Amino acid sequence: MVLTGINAGENVVLIDIEGGRGIKSKLYSMGLVPGAKLTVLNQNVAGPIMIDLKNSRLALGRGIAQKIIVE
Repeated sequence: MVLTGINAGENVVLIDIEGGRGIKSKLYSMGLVPGAKLTVLNQNVAGPIMIDLKNSRLALGRGIAQKIIVE
């Protein structure tokens, strides 16, 4: 399932990132690596998705969030 399909308040584990080296490198540098545990904080129809990763809040655009595979 992709990150955009997760409801606010749910905990998930990052499985994979679908994309090229550039997007993977950017997300890896932010700590979004396979096996990372995330909590979705805010899931609105429009605007960025807010996640909690190791007590840090990150805002991800919808396009990027659709490339993140979680379980």
